Amino acid sequence: MGLSIRNQLPGTVVSVAEGEAMAAVKVRLEGGQEITAAITLDAVRELGIAEGSAVRALAKSTEISLATGRSPVQGLSIRNQLPGTIAEITVGGAMATVKVTIPGASLTAAITKDAVVDLGLTTGAAVVALIKSTEISLATA
Repeated sequence: MGLSIRNQLPGTVVSVAEGEAMAAVKVRLEGGQEITAAITLDAVRELGIAEGSAVRALAKSTEISLATGRSPVQGLSIRNQLPGTIAEITVGGAMATVKVTIPGASLTAAITKDAVVDLGLTTGAAVVALIKSTEISLATA
């Protein structure tokens, strides 16, 4: 099955914290970073997700925000913070896509043209990609 989601980050599950209906699944990406996906308990069981499972963390480009400065970005509830470097910026009439290189992978963020200008984003600049855990889906092999 093909997917339109560009951001597909391979990794390994390091822990699963189960709640009543949801689970927080911590994944170590191939580049060594750890991210957390908040998914339903039903999905954990149906996909057979457990410690050591190989997964792909999926995030739509519209769900990735960018911050300038150093990681960790302070004063945010967003715990998935991936430092990287801007590899490419494509600006349209209202929106822009920003490709960010992180250790072991790359991400694409879809942000407004105004955000590119206001943040002074340029190729080669350091940024932090921010992804809420509820916006990360997991796929198994």
